[in-house]
Amino acid sequence: MKILPLGKGIKQCFTKVRTPDYLKEGDKVAIVASARKVTEQEMAPCINMLESWGLEVVPGDNLYAMQDQYAGSDEMRASDLQKMLDDESIKGILFARGGYGTVRTVDLLDFYSFSQNPKWLIGYSDVTVFHSHMHAMYDIETVHGPMAINFAENNEGIAALKQVLFGDAPAFEMGGHERNREGIGQGMLVGGNLSLLYSLKGSISDIETAGRILFIEDLDEYLYHIDRMMMNLKRSGMLSNLQGLVVGGMTDMNDNDVPFGKTAEEIVADAVADFEYPICFNFPAGHIKGNMPLILGRQVKLSISSNGGSINYV
Repeated sequence: MKILPLGKGIKQCFTKVRTPDYLKEGDKVAIVASARKVTEQEMAPCINMLESWGLEVVPGDNLYAMQDQYAGSDEMRASDLQKMLDDESIKGILFARGGYGTVRTVDLLDFYSFSQNPKWLIGYSDVTVFHSHMHAMYDIETVHGPMAINFAENNEGIAALKQVLFGDAPAFEMGGHERNREGIGQGMLVGGNLSLLYSLKGSISDIETAGRILFIEDLDEYLYHIDRMMMNLKRSGMLSNLQGLVVGGMTDMNDNDVPFGKTAEEIVADAVADFEYPICFNFPAGHIKGNMPLILGRQVKLSISSNGGSINYV
């Protein structure tokens, strides 16, 4: 394994994507807030659940800080995460919630110690910043899945997250969808929230998608802006050479007084109409109840037929 000195915009080069150690009873898991503020009441169900799994929970020092909509200042949020990244006794970092603000912290962090001793980073939505940064710069697997604020729901997504973190990642069987495209593709699974992927274009956290399976999802966007973002991904070549596309929840979309004329799924389908790879719509991940965890950075096989499809880790 060859490691380059850490520097701004310099990728850490490894021979392959690395998997952090799976959790076991007695391990320490941190909860930090990288974006919007949270309360002790909102975090209590998660802390109780993690402790019932036999884990020791380590809250960030500034977890309940508040500054405007954020969980404290950029420096406070980054300080909490830096402490957990550097602490080798912490085996996983669960993000408290999304919202907005993670991108304001990523360039304040030093990932060198973390890159030598990887641990699971777990979250979705705004946490797409860290997923993308890990895959663009460090080749370390991460978990796109429920965050601490979601544990109050205690649904199948939470149960599946426990499986993933303890080393028993499930395969997925999906029903059919009228806009699915049949075929088989295999490659590294990457992606996350569409708005965040769009916002990271041109930065050092921008991911490579060629030869990979891309996952996208989004929430509370105007339909014309979904089209704008998909056109950006298409024109930048991000959609050209995929091995497959997985579309999760496109939830609570908005429209103008003059209707855009297409659903979010129709917009996505139109953007990739010129390509031939398999496509799965309505995958149960994203801003939905039962948000199923996905291991980003891992090789998967996507199989889509007229009756449905499957995603299997390989």
